[in-house]
Amino acid sequence: MAAIAICVWGSTFIFSKIMLRDFTPLQIMTMRFVVAYIVLWCLYPKVEKTTLKDNIGIFILSLFGNTIYFLFENNALQYTLAANVSIIVASAPIWTAILAHFFSKGEKIRRNTVLGSALAFIGVALVVFNGTVVLKFNPLGDILSLGAALSWAVYSIIVVKYVHRFSSFFLMRRATLCALIASVPLLLITGQGDMPLECLLQRDTLFSIIFLGILGSGVSYVLWNMATRTLGVIKVNAYIYVNPFVTMITAGIFLGEPVTAMGIIGAVMIIGGVVLGVTERKSAEDVEMRAEDKAAE
Repeated sequence: MAAIAICVWGSTFIFSKIMLRDFTPLQIMTMRFVVAYIVLWCLYPKVEKTTLKDNIGIFILSLFGNTIYFLFENNALQYTLAANVSIIVASAPIWTAILAHFFSKGEKIRRNTVLGSALAFIGVALVVFNGTVVLKFNPLGDILSLGAALSWAVYSIIVVKYVHRFSSFFLMRRATLCALIASVPLLLITGQGDMPLECLLQRDTLFSIIFLGILGSGVSYVLWNMATRTLGVIKVNAYIYVNPFVTMITAGIFLGEPVTAMGIIGAVMIIGGVVLGVTERKSAEDVEMRAEDKAAE
């Protein structure tokens, strides 16, 4: 499930690029949420019982996992290179593992996690550069990129509290509604409420928003939360390292961008790092950690 979500997310940049011809990042994000909410409601119209505390928590979850994350990442691209953004955002699994180690019950940073993350992160750098090593630091853009990575890490920690209590469809439907509630005022405040909706009559633009809404902001999040419930937050986030690899492949197929030997080597390192990171080590260290977890229960 996590692999399917990553394959979709790695492809979204192509369709976002098409949408950016006529819409701003905030407008695209809002339309994605609208489409996602409608589809999730149709797929799962059931209303599950929630408390005020649950709704506040889901609203905070949606801010970090949807609104803040997308705004930071998209705005970072206006100030720094795409390579910087890709590499810094790809550090999200590292921050997630650190937060999970301290704040998520039963989640510990193990040796395989560290080794796998290091290998995969180097692979990400090779894939992002893909034969052309260009890295130019811009404080504001790089800080926004780091903010996106940290925002996703916080989302990952918070969502763990809810994936075992609510169905993934209902959880993401409610979170998407919260994201809409947060994004619509931003549209109005920034003067972006007047959208050129006639552009949606163009076939490629219409297909792009459907893909981004249904798969990018809807189904993929549902699958990701299901995987989080099954694998745990640290393991599932290791799959994020595969995202640049998927982007490289889709760019080569749809945009004709070259895939170099450096990119291929990086892809192999990413896959190896993910496999290493999600593989359990049957060591004394792990046995001791499991014993500590059980004792804490």
